Amino acid sequence: MSAPPELPAIVSRAFDTSRRAGYVSFCRNETGRLLAALAATRSGTLAEFGTGTGVGTAWLRSGVPEGARILTAELDPRLAEAAAEIFTDDPRVEVRAADWSTLRDQGPFSLLFLDSGTPAEVTPDAVADLVEPGGLVVLDDFAPCEMWPPLTGGRVDTLREQWLTDKRFTAVEVLIASDAAALIATRR
Repeated sequence: MSAPPELPAIVSRAFDTSRRAGYVSFCRNETGRLLAALAATRSGTLAEFGTGTGVGTAWLRSGVPEGARILTAELDPRLAEAAAEIFTDDPRVEVRAADWSTLRDQGPFSLLFLDSGTPAEVTPDAVADLVEPGGLVVLDDFAPCEMWPPLTGGRVDTLREQWLTDKRFTAVEVLIASDAAALIATRR
């Protein structure tokens, strides 16, 4: 068994910040590597709704090409402040201590990273107009599901079903670990 790949320096700093803040709900490395790879294909403005302490933001930043920028919003001011410290000297990343709706007028985005933990706020209807044609939406924190309709906890996973069937997007569920999946949707 080989050692896991080394983390980008910005991601290591974000993990250190999370530990100091006592925050343990952050982007998994598997999701992070997916974000970095997808960010590397984007230009313009990328956004994240729900910064936490900036681990997902750091993964995005580790892949984003020159000329692109990242906007991220975190409702908890303490977490937003911790995340902002990571990117103090980086003019390409802006962390806002605010509800994600404050980013609505900053789009459309070339990539939008969402946490599936707040289903009503991350439906295709809620965010479709925030993504440019050809832009990507990435949702994490799904348990893998091999059936249709998708089930989670014995119930139909309506959020996953909405994203996989919405006509404005071409979407796929991607297994990122044996116990984790993400959805990637491209705006038509």
